[in-house]
Amino acid sequence: MIETKNTPTVSLPVMEHFYTLQGEGYHQGKAAYFIRLGGCDVGCVWCDVKDSWDANKHPLVTIENLKNNVLATVANMVVITGGEPLMNNLDALTAMLQAEGLHTNIETSGTHPLSGTWDWICFSPKKFKAPLPQIFPVANELKIVVYNKSDFAWAEKYAALVAPTCKLFLQPEWDKAAEVTPLIIDYIKQNPQWELSLQLHKYINVP
Repeated sequence: MIETKNTPTVSLPVMEHFYTLQGEGYHQGKAAYFIRLGGCDVGCVWCDVKDSWDANKHPLVTIENLKNNVLATVANMVVITGGEPLMNNLDALTAMLQAEGLHTNIETSGTHPLSGTWDWICFSPKKFKAPLPQIFPVANELKIVVYNKSDFAWAEKYAALVAPTCKLFLQPEWDKAAEVTPLIIDYIKQNPQWELSLQLHKYINVP
């Protein structure tokens, strides 16, 4: 687990939170409680949650309230996502969740300093804003969204920067899936260190 020491935040801008299945990457198919935080300055043109970008549009929710909502379910894994969740200090939130025996996962573009204590870090860099180098050695999972053919070379750039134990995933951008999924399949067959990530939640129609 990775820890940082910053000023803790006791209320966070929350766009939505819900209990569902993780639809992407290494933990695909597992039950998870998602907390989607507001605020993002990366600006992916194909983002499917653009409503999350402006943190001021979303209510501040106490971390105690968030914890209680998680504990009202039988979830044992909590995924903090966004937006870009590391625009917020997450030390206090993760400490509170882990004190309850919950596993803490984050999905981040790595563009802001790492805060929080994590059981799993999914690093998903974007071309629209460069990540900070501190994320490279601590990422457990590298997830690259493939929008066109040039993204394969870009994916290899980051695969060379993360730790050798980091899991590598290629994921088709949803609106381009029909076009790029066959390209990803062929690429993985030639480069078997990579795995395929699909947005399973969209296929089975869950949040």
